[in-house]
Amino acid sequence: MLKKPLFIDNLQYSNWSLEVFEQMREANLTTVHVTICYHENFRQTIENIISWNKFIELHPDLLMLARNADDVRNAYKKNKTAIIFGFQNCSPIEENIGLIEVFHKLGVRFMQLSYNNQSLLATGCYEETDPGVTRFGKQAIKEMNRVGLVIDVSHTAEKSSFDAIRYSDRPIVISHANPNWWHESKRNKSDALIQEVTSNGGMIGFSIYPHHLKNGTNCTLESFSTMIAHSAEKYGVNNLGIGSDLCQNQPDSVVEWMRNGTWSKEMDYGEGTKDSAGFPIQPEWFKKTSDFPNLLVGLKKVGFNREETSKIMGLNWLNFYEENFHAL
Repeated sequence: MLKKPLFIDNLQYSNWSLEVFEQMREANLTTVHVTICYHENFRQTIENIISWNKFIELHPDLLMLARNADDVRNAYKKNKTAIIFGFQNCSPIEENIGLIEVFHKLGVRFMQLSYNNQSLLATGCYEETDPGVTRFGKQAIKEMNRVGLVIDVSHTAEKSSFDAIRYSDRPIVISHANPNWWHESKRNKSDALIQEVTSNGGMIGFSIYPHHLKNGTNCTLESFSTMIAHSAEKYGVNNLGIGSDLCQNQPDSVVEWMRNGTWSKEMDYGEGTKDSAGFPIQPEWFKKTSDFPNLLVGLKKVGFNREETSKIMGLNWLNFYEENFHAL
């Protein structure tokens, strides 16, 4: 058993700053999977990687880049936060399958097949119909498997997600979502899908974005923790983690861009209403990165023991990285 907790948040898109980086250390976060793409093309995503390289260069006492599980362990030993790059869309690879390997070499380790809409690879969860993974998608999945770029279906529609499992020779993840049996949402996932992902070695990272929570902003830590407890009963404890989807300090204009991208002239309100087009208010117990240890308190209160909490708070993700970040 580790002498101190190893915490991993497998999805954030905060407004990155020294304040947030210091909160990562305050929270004892060993690793954060950061989103470096929503709608960006290849060149724009490269600029985002350059920005992150500068962050890491300017704050070597706080941050380091992680390409594998050993880098995460090294960050843990050095009391730093390991940063893992990920895409919430496939737009950076444009129409070039060769860019999958290029991005993996640049440190990208997760890529969603789609972000809410139909993409070149698969259908997003906001589309009315879901024809499944495309011809390009099948080839992209094969190439992602080969190089060690993990398939993420957090924003992908149901049939396309099952297709991804069928076509992939390696486990896939739902990096940030919750079960639909706890809170019905277009972004939350069916019991059957979560069962299929986790039983095939994949992971689900539970989200603390209010639209994914029962009672939204007013969701209690006890309710969230009880949901994880029921998930452990259904799927076992070894494939559960946290993917908070925290967007700390982001202005409302960012969520409008996340939803609209470059494809729409009309306001896309997502799962909110026209009266709440911006970011929803986070629950009191998870407003900022430094609140991450509150989740440990919640898990203990609903009956998880030390070994189980260690797995859910970080070790399960670390084990997944160990098996899936490398080439075949």
